[in-house]
Amino acid sequence: MNILAVDTSAVTASAAVMRDGAIAGQVSFTTGLTHSQTLMPMIDYVLKGVGLTAADIDLFAVSSGPGSFTGLRIGVGTVKGLAYACGKSCVGVSTLKALAHNIGPTDRLIVPVMDARRGQVYTAAYRYDGPAIVEVSAPAAMGVSELCSGLREKVIFVGDGVTPYMDKIRDIMVGGADFAPPQLRLQSAASVCAAALEEKPVSPEELGVIYLRKPQAEREREEKMNLHS
Repeated sequence: MNILAVDTSAVTASAAVMRDGAIAGQVSFTTGLTHSQTLMPMIDYVLKGVGLTAADIDLFAVSSGPGSFTGLRIGVGTVKGLAYACGKSCVGVSTLKALAHNIGPTDRLIVPVMDARRGQVYTAAYRYDGPAIVEVSAPAAMGVSELCSGLREKVIFVGDGVTPYMDKIRDIMVGGADFAPPQLRLQSAASVCAAALEEKPVSPEELGVIYLRKPQAEREREEKMNLHS
């Protein structure tokens, strides 16, 4: 089976192809360009690199959130369009679960942290159950102190929230935290491919975006209205 996966949930954008359970190719960029500029050229490049066309793809997968509202809409919209045009199914994968797949089998709790701004992270907790990763705590947005206070075992943190919050996590969880190395911290379409194997395919019409918070503009508007009420 051929899977094409994309991740545009954060600053890094990536596209990957999995062929019969192995990653055949991946391209990834962390640049100042918007995902609307980079995504389709990356998809075209990785498909040509592995000798396939969109018509050869059996399943289209995408990181469907949480993450950047604009980035998620670009990724999900692109995958919906490709799947619809090719008459194929698609899969939406939690960005956090895909990040957990960056970590190889371990007996430690895997805790992805994505920078959600305003002192919060998007987070969840996962554990290996044989070859599969299972959810231990559901995705949520919260402060780092709140997250760490609820962890009672050895943890591996992964995600783009590691770099800005590493010192704070270390201060709270003395001796209880390990961190994914830099090359494994960021979002990866290859990990979206791996996570997609554990999800149920849906039609393009059923594919949606996972928002854990309201858009920033909407939150700011509500705050202004509360101040003047």
